[in-house]
Amino acid sequence: MIDKDIGNEELANENLPILRQDKRLAVAESQVSHMARTKPNMIKPSDAEEHLQSFINKFEPKHQQVIRAARKTLRKEFPTATELVYDNYNFFVIGFGPTERPSDCIVSISAAANGVGLCFIRGAVLPDPAQILIGSGKQARFIRLPSAEVLTQPEVRTLLSIAAERTRTPLPISGRGRLVIRSVSTKQRPRRKPSKAYPCLCIETGNRVAVATHAYRGPGC
Repeated sequence: MIDKDIGNEELANENLPILRQDKRLAVAESQVSHMARTKPNMIKPSDAEEHLQSFINKFEPKHQQVIRAARKTLRKEFPTATELVYDNYNFFVIGFGPTERPSDCIVSISAAANGVGLCFIRGAVLPDPAQILIGSGKQARFIRLPSAEVLTQPEVRTLLSIAAERTRTPLPISGRGRLVIRSVSTKQRPRRKPSKAYPCLCIETGNRVAVATHAYRGPGC
């Protein structure tokens, strides 16, 4: 299950997706700002999709599926939106907005080892009669995405529509938005949870079987 703080990742600065977290991730902004990052002009537009897929491939298969399916749904919902990609220290983020300015983003897919969420960048001011939005910050709200099917729920589709209508810069009427790799941190938190150790009866010692603890179950286990 995704941590409740994941929805508060905020694309509010043109040069850096500042993390506005409660307590536990309060130092994330300073951590990210000092990290060595891949500059946008180092990644050719023609290579952006390949890089994006490599970022997604770092996650567990179930999370990869959710990220790709959610991206497909949002591309269909906002066909003219520009995708801004951040593969940063704490989170992997795909923002959707009318321009290449992070502050114009409407929503973003945010993912970490513990799950995937959809962040409404200005969710605090959105009408939410169904009370599905999570968070208590001044600006962002989020919903958990155990699967991309959550995005097809009527109340979520309504939120997406209202969020797009209220964006300060309207989405382009025609065309297709670009895919832009904004930032890549050289040092990152693991995108997959570590394997849990469990007892395995696979080591024979004389006439008895010794119990060993393994994080990986090998052939014959």
